[in-house]
Amino acid sequence: MEDSFSKRFGYRRPMAEITIREGAPEKLRMAIIQIAIDLGLKPSQIRETLCKVLLKAPDRNNWSEYPNVWDEVKDLIESAPWFKVYDISEELVKTLGPATSKQYYGTEPQLKFEKELNEVFGELGIGWQMVNGKIETRGTEVFEDSVQKAKTVLVKSGRTRAESELREAIADLSRRPEPDLTGAVQHSMAALECVARDVCGQPSRTLGDLLQKEAQKLGIPKPLNEAVEKAWGYASEMGRHVQEGRFLERVDVEFIVGICATVSTYLCQKVPTTKGDPWL
Repeated sequence: MEDSFSKRFGYRRPMAEITIREGAPEKLRMAIIQIAIDLGLKPSQIRETLCKVLLKAPDRNNWSEYPNVWDEVKDLIESAPWFKVYDISEELVKTLGPATSKQYYGTEPQLKFEKELNEVFGELGIGWQMVNGKIETRGTEVFEDSVQKAKTVLVKSGRTRAESELREAIADLSRRPEPDLTGAVQHSMAALECVARDVCGQPSRTLGDLLQKEAQKLGIPKPLNEAVEKAWGYASEMGRHVQEGRFLERVDVEFIVGICATVSTYLCQKVPTTKGDPWL
């Protein structure tokens, strides 16, 4: 619907509060296959993708695109487990790429699919997003801004190991059907620890030790260093010293990941690079 009223004049529904993570409402299921149709895929092509993901055989009695195969497509996606719906979207966006190379991503249809799908996620309050053809977790606007800024700053400052750890934290939060919350805490802490070690030139010391003894090198003024140290202590306790009967909650984990991302950005801005090559 490229020429629709809302597209021409830039109207869209506001982003809804995230209320859905472990689910795939009917509106999302229908939107996924409708977007694929709008971008030129035939019902038979969509059915092939659905059958591949769901490990089902196509109904050979259905051969006409409409209504038979299309009705079969709707039945397949309506009955799919919620997490398979997101797998289906990842496979459909591959189908919109060049036939010669499924590894390449970035064709116009693929980018349109991603854009339209992310709009649906936002309107329905779904805590997922598609990034470069892959479904990953979506947090609040503040969370997303802090993580994306940290990833950009870390790469520009040459701290690729820390950026890799932060990406792993997001990947752990994005696991389906169950996120790896402990892994997300551990990887986000590792990202922050990598930055602190690099800033201080101390590759083997822990962040807790650096916060206590190298606060001046880190450039964190008092009492902010104490606040960061306490946040680190809490994250370390929850992420590294797992105890029976004590469970992490996703909202707490997103808070920890967000803190690690924000402090990593702060440290990079205070000490852009240890190599004397400013990134700004």
